[in-house]
Amino acid sequence: MSETQQSPLLRVNDLHVYYGAIHAIKGISLEVYEKEIVTLIGANGAGKSTTLNTIAGLLKPRQGTVELNGQVLNGLGASKIVPRGLSLCPEGRRIFQQMTVKENLEMGAYSRSPSEIPDSLEEMFQRFPRLKEREKQIAGTLSGGEQQMLAMARALMSRPSLLMLDEPSMGLAPILVEQIFSIISELHESGVTILLVEQNAQMALTVANRAYVMETGVITMQGFAHELLHNDAVQKAYLGS
Repeated sequence: MSETQQSPLLRVNDLHVYYGAIHAIKGISLEVYEKEIVTLIGANGAGKSTTLNTIAGLLKPRQGTVELNGQVLNGLGASKIVPRGLSLCPEGRRIFQQMTVKENLEMGAYSRSPSEIPDSLEEMFQRFPRLKEREKQIAGTLSGGEQQMLAMARALMSRPSLLMLDEPSMGLAPILVEQIFSIISELHESGVTILLVEQNAQMALTVANRAYVMETGVITMQGFAHELLHNDAVQKAYLGS
């Protein structure tokens, strides 16, 4: 947590991102410290996914910096960012539909030495026993919950120091949402640092250490997650109470 860490694992400073003439992200700054879960909550269109995609190198910022472990990531591109320890589990899962479960996992380890992959596969199969059962199955035939597990496991195959999860509960039945959040909590307990974007603000604030609230490209509120969970404005806007 930030009280004991000298410097953040991830530091985003004064980030501005445009889609053509549209100013989508307007100078946001945020930090994630090692072994934290930090969540970014906000309505649809607030800029949460754009923020993650920019951090991951999929979008270029017009202004501002992204630093991981003190190294500036700007201009590197996603393929060079992953080996530096950052992995994104994208919105909508984006698994390779025609490949098997095992092949999807192997794709997640493209930046690593082939000799390291068997151990990582074994670790993922222990963490996600359902994927072990479906190892040879074509990924596109998995259920929604299984596809989300596969997307998360694939992102973990690169051994990231920071795992970014974009809307992991999207489109899932309530019982599967519980299951996915239980996995997120287990990952956190095992020492994985997580930046979580999630529309289910209640669940996100329940598992997170700290939170940032985004509205139309700006951060309007930040603090400890348990405090924001009981904040009147947050409850009215995002928790339906």
